[in-house]
Amino acid sequence: MVPNLSGGVFVRQRDPHPGERFARLSGLVLAFVLAASGFGCRVVERGEVAAEQEPSPAKALDGLAEKYVKLVLALGEHDPDYVDAYYGPPQWREQVKAEKKPAAAVKEAALPVIEKLEGLDLSGQEEMIRLRRDYLLRQLQALVARIDILGGKKMTFDEESKALYDAVAPSYPEGHFREILDKLDRALPGKGPLPERYEKFKRGFVIPREKLDAVFQAAIREARRRTLEHLQLPEKESFTVEYVTGKSWSGYNWYQGGARSLIQINTDLPVFIDRAVDLAAHEGYPGHHVYNVLLEQHLVRERGWQEFTVYPLFSPQSLIAEGSANFGIEVAFPGEERLRFEREALFPLAGLDPRGAADYHQVMDLVQALDYARNEAARRYLDGAIDAGQAAEWLTRFAMMLPEQARQRVRFMDQYRSYVINYNLGKDLVRSHIEKRGGTEEQPQKRWEEFAKLLSSPRLPSSLD
Repeated sequence: MVPNLSGGVFVRQRDPHPGERFARLSGLVLAFVLAASGFGCRVVERGEVAAEQEPSPAKALDGLAEKYVKLVLALGEHDPDYVDAYYGPPQWREQVKAEKKPAAAVKEAALPVIEKLEGLDLSGQEEMIRLRRDYLLRQLQALVARIDILGGKKMTFDEESKALYDAVAPSYPEGHFREILDKLDRALPGKGPLPERYEKFKRGFVIPREKLDAVFQAAIREARRRTLEHLQLPEKESFTVEYVTGKSWSGYNWYQGGARSLIQINTDLPVFIDRAVDLAAHEGYPGHHVYNVLLEQHLVRERGWQEFTVYPLFSPQSLIAEGSANFGIEVAFPGEERLRFEREALFPLAGLDPRGAADYHQVMDLVQALDYARNEAARRYLDGAIDAGQAAEWLTRFAMMLPEQARQRVRFMDQYRSYVINYNLGKDLVRSHIEKRGGTEEQPQKRWEEFAKLLSSPRLPSSLD
């Protein structure tokens, strides 16, 4: 704490006593000295109120950021999935818990903060300050939308994704997916329906349960090694891996602050060999773990921006987080490098024949092209056009999910709703943003540089040009 030296007031009397003139003169001199020193003291006439000095935009944003953090924590008291991570001041969380603010009151408190952010004059400010204001504004608007949804407001899939994630995914007709399925049909010769042939094909690439940790740890080490060749991370950054069951997701990163994460891998379903690199890079390096580490290092520690100590899941930040984590897989393992690493390192560790690696990747690349079918299933399901069983059938037919995977995905839709767009649309938006700045596969160092810039900034999906 520092003393507040601003706002000194000197009132002029009509007929001062001669002995007071020296004191008055001294006071005026002091006022002049203080004003020249930047303390803002001034002489005012009787009856005039000294206006408080307007805080700088940066200071104003600091105060609004604190309100934002507390509002996010307050909504988290009503929505158990909302606060994905928090490592800010413990007393803020304690204050929020003690207040027990109803959800409607959280919304009511958020509206004037939104209004102040909208009216903040940032002319002449650096880009990062403008990005910060836009981030806080859009995150709070998403908070209000989430409260409305929890309160029963009906939105279409696209309306919800725009309100929460600042983006709308493209829609594709069934014919688009059929063309890809025709290519996949030719890549999987044999008799019987395509889903059955695909299921039979994939069975040969399951990581045995007793070898899962060894394979996953090897993928983590390689992903980390590749990341550290290009990005500087805090010396003591680390994460812990746990294997869990009974979840609607396949993997999750729980950021703890202090450059530490807890990564959980769901073993309810078979884990296929390609998921080792996917999860190691997406959840760890250079995905969620690195994203949170860089935000903490550059925005929280260096700039003091407390809003990044809290992560509201249903917000535009999630599209950047998921999109960068998915694109980060390609950044760390571009082109043939991934195939070579899996064939030479992971297949042998898993006890799988490495001669099948190339064929496996050819098939999985085609299946990856069906990714937007997941959005179509969610859009139709959440808009009420199909029921849960039909959504699972759609995923089995057009996204080539095994039946148990499809049912798990529908449970994910029940819990997280339009969140599904963040994975594929987020990846496409992040890739486009980085490649427009020269970060192509042919320019790997530039790609890493632009990737790091994105992970260290408060950008929104709508600002990814």
